[in-house]
Amino acid sequence: MRWSLAMGLAAVALAACSPGAPKGVDKDKLDDAVSGAIGDPATCVLIAEQASGKVVYRYNTATICARTLPSCDGPGSRTVRDLLEATRKDGKPRRLSCYSSADASRGVGWASGPIPGKGLVYAAVMEGKRSFPGMMMADRLEGRFKDVGL
Repeated sequence: MRWSLAMGLAAVALAACSPGAPKGVDKDKLDDAVSGAIGDPATCVLIAEQASGKVVYRYNTATICARTLPSCDGPGSRTVRDLLEATRKDGKPRRLSCYSSADASRGVGWASGPIPGKGLVYAAVMEGKRSFPGMMMADRLEGRFKDVGL
């Protein structure tokens, strides 16, 4: 009994630490929109305030979002947070794709950009056997963002 109570309290505490949604946007609708656009167990989407860098929305778990994957725009690797920071600083959209495995059986797609008129930026990554290219991710996400008021 004590164990389950402790685990329940830990889950509540962790949920309280995760970001909700941008002001004026229903988190459930945003989650559904992202899920419908690029939802996958290996997908992460972050939305942050451009000025401060404060993350106001996260789609998927912190573990998925912390994965380091090939950068696709040169040697090295990055996390989705790294891409978010680069986009936040220069305001430039990015749409990148490459293989994430040596045998070319898995791919990674990266998409990021400003959310016009909202003072927000987003970054997304999708990795796996059926990942979308970065351009397709951006097109799908940006349309859905508009649908939910972003």
